[in-house]
Amino acid sequence: MTSDKPKYERILLKISGEAFAGGKNFGIDLPTVTAVAAAIEEAHSAGVQIAVIIGGGNIMRGTLASQAGIDRSTGDYMGMLATVINALALQNALEKAGVMTRVQSSIQMAAVAEPFIRRRAIRHLEKGRVVILAAGTGLPYFSTDTAAAQRALEIGASAVLKATNVDGVYDCDPHKYPNATKFDRIEYMDAINRKLGVMDLTAFTLCRENSLPIIVFGIFEPGAIKRVAFGEALGTYIGM
Repeated sequence: MTSDKPKYERILLKISGEAFAGGKNFGIDLPTVTAVAAAIEEAHSAGVQIAVIIGGGNIMRGTLASQAGIDRSTGDYMGMLATVINALALQNALEKAGVMTRVQSSIQMAAVAEPFIRRRAIRHLEKGRVVILAAGTGLPYFSTDTAAAQRALEIGASAVLKATNVDGVYDCDPHKYPNATKFDRIEYMDAINRKLGVMDLTAFTLCRENSLPIIVFGIFEPGAIKRVAFGEALGTYIGM
């Protein structure tokens, strides 16, 4: 049974860029973004403080650009800029839903976003705004998973909620293997040793060393963000 107040009062919501493509191979599917914004608004209206980090894989992945011959640092910066595009799309959808937002970027671009300043981000959350954190860490060679773990710790989030196209963590790819087994709960080191690929090693290590739980769930499960924030056993819990 869930309580009448959030179990996780301040969360860092990590959304994959691919989710914004709405099942397509590339780009932004606006109905999908609108649906994600509605789920965020539902949790926000229930009293959850929410910071969001979105990947950029629906537009550009730095690692893929590198494989194609682009310098790795350049490719990673291109990927960071892709996350800014996604952040602005989500901001537009949230504000149409009546939610006050702020976009903060780790790469300065004053025309479209504030610079990331930890205390300012926390103040926005306290004032009831959704903070959308763009451009990862602002540094190449770091994933948005690592950015999510780092920013969650900086803003004092009580959990990282990782929203994906799958309803949790499995022992193998459930799209390829019908007999894949879903974990309801798994410890950090077990997830690392099994090489489940939920988050990269740097992100996992940050979370493990600071006892920050990670909850992986399906982004399109009805009411999922609110349900997880209020303590419902949805998806997979990764912790101690």
